[in-house]
Amino acid sequence: MLKATLNRLLNEETLTEQEAFQIMDLIMQGEIGTEQLASFLSILRFRGETVEELLGFTKGMRKHMRTIQHSEEVVVDTCGTGGDGLSTFNISTAVAIVLASMDVKVAKHGNRKVSSASGSADVLEYLGVPVDTTAEQAAEMLETTGMTFLFAPNYHQAMKHAVTARRELGFRTAFNVLGPLSNPANARHQVIGIYDTSLGEKLAHTLHELGSEHVLLVTGKDGLDEFSIAEQTNVVELKEGVVTRTTVEPEQFGLKRGRLEDVQVKNSLESANLIQAIFEGTANESARDIVILNAGAGLYVGGRVSSIEEGVQEVQKALMNKTVHHYYQSLRHTLEGARYA
Repeated sequence: MLKATLNRLLNEETLTEQEAFQIMDLIMQGEIGTEQLASFLSILRFRGETVEELLGFTKGMRKHMRTIQHSEEVVVDTCGTGGDGLSTFNISTAVAIVLASMDVKVAKHGNRKVSSASGSADVLEYLGVPVDTTAEQAAEMLETTGMTFLFAPNYHQAMKHAVTARRELGFRTAFNVLGPLSNPANARHQVIGIYDTSLGEKLAHTLHELGSEHVLLVTGKDGLDEFSIAEQTNVVELKEGVVTRTTVEPEQFGLKRGRLEDVQVKNSLESANLIQAIFEGTANESARDIVILNAGAGLYVGGRVSSIEEGVQEVQKALMNKTVHHYYQSLRHTLEGARYA
């Protein structure tokens, strides 16, 4: 079914948005065989996707996506592409809890571990936060607790048709970047860690076309798909329709440069323990500060502060006065007795 398209791609042609949409629609319906899909994904990985292609693919995925209904004007997501291979603790998951404790509504999109030491779903289970909820339960959690987790397999069930091809290829494909572009709560404010900063402008322009309002796409120069505490971070920002690029360092936000090894873990339990230690105020400085930096960026994209620096200051206060710790304890207590726990 894809033969003609594959030949076009081999001849260095690109797809229109509508063609990309139609192909993704077929993939999501299980109409593309594993071998052809693997060839298609391999060619795209070799030459890279265009904005038009990413836009069409995302719209195709969203067509088959289950969504949650809510009335929030601003919802933040901290889901990244993954794939940095550095085995850090679940920084973006910790950030999601911090943001929710500071009255920012968070719809955290994520999955179990694939190539990382710990997936967001894995660590949240250790932290006592339910992950396998229905869309209705997820919407209720967002309204009542300020935070919900959107377990990707529950919302992207049609992705099962691409599982075999992705597993057999064993390398990153277009689907790695499509996940953060397909939040089931239609989050238009995001901090997205990306494994390759060269993707930044493409993804920013794609998100703008999809209606996103304020997004930061970040890659540490150490390869981290977060704001790094150990190195400079490349930042591509989409704000009010304008895309800009810059680099930042921990020191400019009043934070000490830390060590990558201080934020690495071996498994989900270690990740959960480190996150709890951050909330309790007993974690190492690098782990604490990397959450402060990334959560400060989350406050900024969520419109709660006017700069990342101001966000960093507010998060420092929230950790110091135990706002985050008290929220986390209350969240666990609330969810333990809830029907979706």
